[in-house]
Amino acid sequence: MTDMINMLAGIAPGSALDKARDARPEARRQAQASYDALFSPTEAGTFSLQDRFAVAAFVAALHGRDETRDFYKEQLVAAGASPELQVAVASEAFEARTHGPYGHYPAGPLSLENSDGMVYAVGPTARHVLGQRLATAFEHTHMLVYHPRDAAPASLQAMLDAGWSTTDIVTLSQLVSFLAFQIRVVAGLKALNARPA
Repeated sequence: MTDMINMLAGIAPGSALDKARDARPEARRQAQASYDALFSPTEAGTFSLQDRFAVAAFVAALHGRDETRDFYKEQLVAAGASPELQVAVASEAFEARTHGPYGHYPAGPLSLENSDGMVYAVGPTARHVLGQRLATAFEHTHMLVYHPRDAAPASLQAMLDAGWSTTDIVTLSQLVSFLAFQIRVVAGLKALNARPA
């Protein structure tokens, strides 16, 4: 079975970390099944593989982990992205990267954690290259990564107005959520793998 997490973390078959992951076989299977469902679907529908990898490359770059950023950049190229699209994705990720999370809780004890932060909008040159649909997806994705507490009907309406179906919006949200999981697991395993034996 392909194991993207092992590959990205540089875990050799039969190594101690590989065996440790074998102790949780269902978690391992489900992580790979999630990757396959999102990036090798039987039917991609109106959320094309190229757009999926464009969003993935954007998200991975926002998280700032070289191994996943480079991998999804390569997958975007393999999906047929033009050089202009590749540059637009990379430059927008550079412009959009910040710290976080930001957002506001309803009035109450958690309001002490309220924090304002960058509200991202795709620049006009990149918007021309990405197209309105993908540009809106990048803006929505940035909100999911950095402003999860601020999700509101208006952001979903912007996606619908840009031509995203409700099914595709759910898939996009699943993709962003999966990547947050994958990137953190890979980073942790990579750190463990780098420890002296």
